[in-house]
Order: sequence, then structure tokens, then C-alpha cells
Amino acid sequence: MSGGSPVGGGSMRLRHSQGGYASSGDDLEDDACSRPMVVPQSPSFPRTRTWVQVLENLLWIASAAFIIYYGDWHSNFIYLLLHDNRIRRIPLYLGMLGVGLNFGFFLYSSMLLWGVRKSSENWEISCTAALPFITILGLISFCLFCFALWPIWSFLTLPLVFTLFMACMVVLPYLVIGTFRQQADDTLRID
Repeated sequence: MSGGSPVGGGSMRLRHSQGGYASSGDDLEDDACSRPMVVPQSPSFPRTRTWVQVLENLLWIASAAFIIYYGDWHSNFIYLLLHDNRIRRIPLYLGMLGVGLNFGFFLYSSMLLWGVRKSSENWEISCTAALPFITILGLISFCLFCFALWPIWSFLTLPLVFTLFMACMVVLPYLVIGTFRQQADDTLRID
């Protein structure tokens, strides 16, 4: 029994206005319906960016454009990827395959899976089980690109590839044309 004052042969519980029973807490389930129900909500993401974030994004994009345009100071980066014999081709192609798989999974989970979910959740929330796979695949692709491009830039390959990856991460959300939403009117149109 919970502690209290004896009244008429039984015990009467003492309630305090600041926190429940005066007992040891073994009858807390009696008070469960008087507590407000807490509904878990999905975390909200900020929709507007600050000027510092915009400046950082522009800096990543400008750095990547500089790398692509100037390459190794003799020819641009695209020409080097296509024609330079110093590049190890198999790791380069495997790294491109990994980036392609990551991009394909991003498109699948953010655009094509919206009809199955029947909601407008972010793909980071609804596809949490795939995030370790995407992270490992990105890390392996990064290492493969570094190994493939090492003969050209040696130690500068690490910041170069990191800058290109960050520029892709900055640009990728802007490539989505629009968020697919279900129409409010479910009637069939004949026009």
C-alpha cells in the first residue's frame, strides 16, 4: 500500500499539488491518465539558410569550379580524367560506380519512394537503415578516387577530392526539380 493517513479503517492517499503522491512511487500507473500525452514529432529542418551558410556553399562551388577549370595547370580536370595515362583507371571507374550508386539511391529514396510512404518526410528520416550503407559507399568511393588520382597530384589529391565531394553535397539538394506531393483532389481528370 502507498503511504497515507488512516481514515476509517483504510488508507487515504495524500496528493500534493507539486508532483504526485506522497508515497514511494509504486502507484504511478494510477496517475497515468492525468498526465498529458507526449506525441513524438519528427525533427523539423530549417528551411531558410543564413548568409554564412550561403557563403560557405558558394565557396565550395567556386573551389570545385577552380579545380575543374585549371586541372593540373596544363589541361582541365575533365580532359585529365579522359586522356591522362597517369591515372589508375580501374579504381577511378569503381569510384565512379560508387558515386553513381549513391546518386541512384538518393534519387530512388527521395523522389520515387514518395508514393509508398504516403507522406512528405525527408529521406534522411524515412530511410535511416540505408544511411550506413550510403556512408560506407561514399567513403570507399573517396578512397578509390584518391588512389586513382594520386599519381597526378600526390598529397594534394586528398583536399582536391574532398573539395569536389563537398561541392557535390552542396549542389545535390538544388538538383531536385521539385518535391513530389500528392494532389489534394483525388478525382480523375479527363483533360
